[in-house]
Amino acid sequence: MNKGGNGGEIAMEAGEMAVESMNLEASNVDAARAQAAELWKVSADDIEVTVLDDGKRFFGLLGGKMKLRVSTKMPIMFLQARDFADSIMKQSDLDLCTCLGEDCTVNLDGDDSAIVIGRHGETLKALEFLTNLIYRSDQMMPKIRFDCGGYRVRREESLIRLAESVAREVVHKRTAISLEPMSSWERRIIHLALQGNSDISTSSEGEEPMRKIVVYPRGSSEKRRHPRRRRF
Repeated sequence: MNKGGNGGEIAMEAGEMAVESMNLEASNVDAARAQAAELWKVSADDIEVTVLDDGKRFFGLLGGKMKLRVSTKMPIMFLQARDFADSIMKQSDLDLCTCLGEDCTVNLDGDDSAIVIGRHGETLKALEFLTNLIYRSDQMMPKIRFDCGGYRVRREESLIRLAESVAREVVHKRTAISLEPMSSWERRIIHLALQGNSDISTSSEGEEPMRKIVVYPRGSSEKRRHPRRRRF
């Protein structure tokens, strides 16, 4: 059984967060949308409006304000994160469009994708870390995830290959190996890739943002205090 594996890496999924909603009165649908957007600091395009009462009385001769229900299309935290990333791209004069995926991942795509990804994804990780620092006020909330030009799929494939390679080395040499610091998403990929391997165990150790995975040979009488570090 992996220690510190996928349990605890992500407290909840983005889809488990509720969207904001409330009832209000306004003269029309556009006014309600604008009012909600201003209140929640998001774009008016991110607001859905349902008419509860159109305000008509006496066959339309006398009218009152409409009663409406306004809701965000996605949780506010992710909408604000998308807008924050979009503003950085524009201020940096980078040719990238920003959108939210169905899983609330902030997706960046365009001709300057390589610039945002950076070497080994370090620039993208830094942007993700900064955004979470600003908008993720509660540690129990899911983390804001970023992707750029399909990098996450390629990175996941690379991490699975790394996990399998490290596991073989740990079993062969009977010594623990420490990987370089990773994000919680990257660590989760490693844990999941190795959870079915009965010859090793994995552990997430250290504090963010330097938290890393250590892979141990199972059944060893004593774990090394300073596992050998594996670079990738």
